[in-house]
Amino acid sequence: MNAPPLITTLTAVPVIGALGVLSLGAQNRTLARGMALTFSFIALAMTLILWHQFNPASGELQFEELHTWIPAIGVQYHVGIDGLGLLMLLLSAIVPLMSIAASWQVQERTSLYFSLILFLQSGLFGTFTALNFFHWFIFWELSLIPAFFLIRLWGGPQRDAAATQFFVYTMVGSVALLLAFLAIFQCTGKFDFIALSELARNGQLIPALAGNLGWHKLAPQQIALIIFCGAFLGFAVKVPLIPFHTWLPEAYAEAPTGSTMLLTGAMSKMGVYGFLRILLPIFYVEMRSVRTPLLWLAVATIVLSAYAALAQTDLKRIFAYSSINHLGYCMLGIFSVVGFAGDDAALATAKAAALNGVILQMFNHGLTAATLFWFAALLEKRSGGLGGLNDFGGLRKVAPVFCGLMGIVLFSSLGLPGLNGFIGEFLIFRGAFPLATWATALSVIGLLATAIFILTILQHVFSGPLNERWSRLQDLTIGERLALLPAIAIMFILGIYPQLVLGVINSTAINMTQQLR
Repeated sequence: MNAPPLITTLTAVPVIGALGVLSLGAQNRTLARGMALTFSFIALAMTLILWHQFNPASGELQFEELHTWIPAIGVQYHVGIDGLGLLMLLLSAIVPLMSIAASWQVQERTSLYFSLILFLQSGLFGTFTALNFFHWFIFWELSLIPAFFLIRLWGGPQRDAAATQFFVYTMVGSVALLLAFLAIFQCTGKFDFIALSELARNGQLIPALAGNLGWHKLAPQQIALIIFCGAFLGFAVKVPLIPFHTWLPEAYAEAPTGSTMLLTGAMSKMGVYGFLRILLPIFYVEMRSVRTPLLWLAVATIVLSAYAALAQTDLKRIFAYSSINHLGYCMLGIFSVVGFAGDDAALATAKAAALNGVILQMFNHGLTAATLFWFAALLEKRSGGLGGLNDFGGLRKVAPVFCGLMGIVLFSSLGLPGLNGFIGEFLIFRGAFPLATWATALSVIGLLATAIFILTILQHVFSGPLNERWSRLQDLTIGERLALLPAIAIMFILGIYPQLVLGVINSTAINMTQQLR
């Protein structure tokens, strides 16, 4: 089972880079930036090596490493990836690179800032590869600590409140998640996700829970449902699902640009990943028993966040609520697949389509949302900190390249065919409609509201008469254009040829579908 330690090495690279950057001190700003960028490029190169060596025809775990760690409590060092994990590794390699580029002008505590980005990247790599809860939970929390300090030390005027709210919400979710899995371990003696999934699939998990946790004579299904709710809360806060979302707009608006890009581009995917990797295979029965309330939560997340975005006048807050909206589509796809069991070919195809869409949407949204916040920061930099819809107007006349490239990213977020945002949402709706028709139909309202606020941005910021205040607004520099080009190129490539990613993740989606029968 033990492959060459490529995953371990990949996870260690950002840590080594972070320690190196941290050792430079406060005076070597240029060297700190260069070293952070170098180690992030090394991580990307190693991820591409994994991509090249990955067998897309197999839906099973690959590059597995399994070593005994703490045998007394059943803890093993167990890592591995399938198509889902591989795509999240690629996202976790790309977004920190973008974050470092967007943060190039950070002057205050530069070494600490870039070392925290690298520590967070290592946490992402570990979260998306670990297959034992004890090991996985360490990386889950490791990503929280750098994010908190990035907001707290480099954020906007309300950074203290935003950082505290982010920390409290996330920590409450983490405690609930920890308690749920400690209960599972108490009953099964297992932390390994694969082993727990096998117990659930064979119908042995619920009897094990009931046999060891006789809480007030509750039925076995009720005990399992309580434990599921604890695990669900941990992931619902991280996504986030409405009503667990109130920390997000403040955190995204107050965090420095690079941190916001990491939060929306990669960290929010940790929650969706948890639903796919952990909740769906281990708590499939419990999710099916509360499927209707879960679908209502998904619909509320899609529709209410889109209308909340409509009510905002600050670009960052619009993009924050838009992020909640787009991840709501992922939750719609996940919750729709838990409703039916059996071997019906049409339903199996719908489930596979929905899961393919969810996995692809995770990557596409991460790339698009991070780029949108980058553009918002570039606009704030040129305007002296302004970022309101009504602060601008007619910018396409003085900054046509800026408006043209940002317009592409906005249309990607809208889901325009030919750009990466379209195919993921299409597959989710294609798969979810026959599985949860009413929820899918209601979610279309969110698409309409998204179109309205995206077009509102185009109208208020780019079009109309030019505000004379911005008559000398600088267009994108050559360096900024080159930095943004790779992300925008990927949007076109995946929009035109999504099979580049679908060919890698389809076997994983099919394997997930087969395990849910």
